[in-house]
Amino acid sequence: MSEPRKLSEPGLYDYLPLTSRPKINWPGGARVAFWVAPNIEFYELFPPPNMSKNAWTRPNPDVLAYSWRDYGNRVGVWRMMDGMKELGIRGSVSLNVAVCDHHPEIIRRCVELDWELFSHGVYNTRFVLNMSLEQERVFVRDVIDTIHRASGQKVDGWLSPSLSNNPWTMDLLAENGVTYTCDLFHDDQPMPVKTTTGRLCSVPYSLEMNDVLVYTRAMKSPREYGRMIRAQFDQLYAEGEESGMVMCVPLHPYLIGQPHRLEPFLEALDYVKGHDKVWLATGREIAKWYSDHHYDEAVAHAKMLRKTDAPAG
Repeated sequence: MSEPRKLSEPGLYDYLPLTSRPKINWPGGARVAFWVAPNIEFYELFPPPNMSKNAWTRPNPDVLAYSWRDYGNRVGVWRMMDGMKELGIRGSVSLNVAVCDHHPEIIRRCVELDWELFSHGVYNTRFVLNMSLEQERVFVRDVIDTIHRASGQKVDGWLSPSLSNNPWTMDLLAENGVTYTCDLFHDDQPMPVKTTTGRLCSVPYSLEMNDVLVYTRAMKSPREYGRMIRAQFDQLYAEGEESGMVMCVPLHPYLIGQPHRLEPFLEALDYVKGHDKVWLATGREIAKWYSDHHYDEAVAHAKMLRKTDAPAG
């Protein structure tokens, strides 16, 4: 695999306007494939330095930031799991695989609940930035092997730690049998991802619905977050009558698992669940259905559009 040249665009997907693409049909005629993606993470108190990105905004060791995140693994995750179980909604876990060693109890509970485990790197304080291609190849394989040893699950999904990527990352994912990425935020439907080998699609994740941005950047209240989830769903549900859409709610247990935030969140999930044409899925299930039923048609449609738009002469 050669290192790609620099481009003005990522070159990872085709431009397919929402108004001009093949229709997506979800199981049972669902309008929206709805999935919840808890980020179960492990942060190091004194992480190694990275020349491109600081792990903490305050000087190391940042006990305050570390212990706030640690609340999620000690308290918040259990509260979140119980609430989602009560509603019958499974999680697709964006997992720092260090959790497998530090908190195996959490992994066992995820397996008991039939939650999907996909990769979010090793620690959330270590990034793939500045890795060589071969270093990242070893990193990808190690993460895949660790999740399989801890849970018996194959890793199908990928969200890079701190959303950090290299130009060759998607090629490495496809090379190692990963079937979907969450690192592209360009659409509300799955899309084929261009790779040098294998077969990879993007499954819509969300920055807008992510509790980190909602609570720590936009400074919204728990009730406002609940209203945001319902408004996002209502719009996608209406559009989904024409072609199936995807909605993801990414979570972090140290935030959503706080006592005052849980009830409005669960009320919003219950609102979504109360609609009859909703597929409560995992990321893996969405990716497989799309790959089996719509991937090839989307690739062919994009190829046809490229020929149509090509200049004459």
